[in-house]
Amino acid sequence: MLLPPDLRDWVADDDLALFILEPVEAADTDAAHVNLRGCGSRQYPPSMMLAVLIYCYATGRFSSRQIELATYRDVSVRYLSGNLHPDHDTICKFRRENRPFTQECFLKVLELARELGLLNVGTLCVDGTKLAAAASKRATLTQLELDEELQRLGRQIDTLLDQAETADGREENAPTALPRELADKQRRQARLKAAKEPLGQNWEERRLQRERERQAASQTPGKEQPKKLPPEPRPKDTINLQDPHSRLMPQPDGNFLQGYNAQLAVSAQPQGGLIVSTMLSDQTSDRRQLLPVFQSLPPSLGEVENLVADKGYDNTEQIAAIESGGNTRVFCPLNAPPSVAHPNHRMTRWRAWRESRRRQMHQRATSPEGRQKMRQRAGSVEGAIGIIKCAMGFTKFHLRGLEGAGIEWDLIGLAFNCRRISRRLG
Repeated sequence: MLLPPDLRDWVADDDLALFILEPVEAADTDAAHVNLRGCGSRQYPPSMMLAVLIYCYATGRFSSRQIELATYRDVSVRYLSGNLHPDHDTICKFRRENRPFTQECFLKVLELARELGLLNVGTLCVDGTKLAAAASKRATLTQLELDEELQRLGRQIDTLLDQAETADGREENAPTALPRELADKQRRQARLKAAKEPLGQNWEERRLQRERERQAASQTPGKEQPKKLPPEPRPKDTINLQDPHSRLMPQPDGNFLQGYNAQLAVSAQPQGGLIVSTMLSDQTSDRRQLLPVFQSLPPSLGEVENLVADKGYDNTEQIAAIESGGNTRVFCPLNAPPSVAHPNHRMTRWRAWRESRRRQMHQRATSPEGRQKMRQRAGSVEGAIGIIKCAMGFTKFHLRGLEGAGIEWDLIGLAFNCRRISRRLG
């Protein structure tokens, strides 16, 4: 049987691949990274590469080797790739180097949805989920375990060097396995020493952040200052040898997951909302994530009137900062009911302001409108997370580092929006 002269004859009219081409081709390719020298391995059009990535992520193929194989076996992928077959190294390199291009296309999809009447950012719902990193939990060591392992390896290396020197002094030239074993120990020692550097950098960032919080608290009379962190990492602080930016995330069942805290902001709409913002964090809780998520929202999509979150985002100061910047209202249940002050107890001005704010938050969240917003949240952002994990099958990152995992999280949000818009358009 002869193949048709045009691959479009083999692609269905309602195929997702046909919709993906429109926003990708409308995106500005100036944000894409290309080799202007024209040397090295073969280059492919950035729009084609991104379209293939979006379609494969939307259909549950996240590995670069799986994507390469799909360019041969999947007719829709062959159509998007123009019957070209980039290898897995090229796909992985493009994915790592073109996050600005991916974000540009993400915004184009949202603007297209707004023009079609499928997006309204009046009410946004926020939630986070823990996703596994491309690292093993067994590769996580504490500062104390790291130092003990370095000392143990140091003693073993000294012993092997002494044995090698003794063997070299003998007259017979007997074969020995000491050099190979010594090299393995030295490589392990070098990896452990290299892991101490990002541990120190992460700790220094946390310490500087804590100092900024202490200075801000000192300028507010009556506000309690956070405790000062020591200059060096504590013995129980951990680092993962495979992905130093990932953290041990607590799970509801009491176990721990080596991964990241992935945040989503989804529009609340009756037929299923779209992902408006994606953000990735190494923080183990959501308490400090609401303001960064709000600041990451694209301003070109319009003003947010209502921001809905669960009680894990209960942070009075961040909520006050969001509401002071415009007309946005935050609906967030409290972790604990507002305290009732004793009539003879005199509170500081800051505590009185905080308790007043918490009473307002409690009244808003427990009002009929607040309960209705929380029901919207359950059907929008929690539904989106369920689709990403179950329908799309994305439960683990394949790129390492906070930047690499963030690239994949952007691609997941982009693929999710393309799936949803394509199905709503039929």
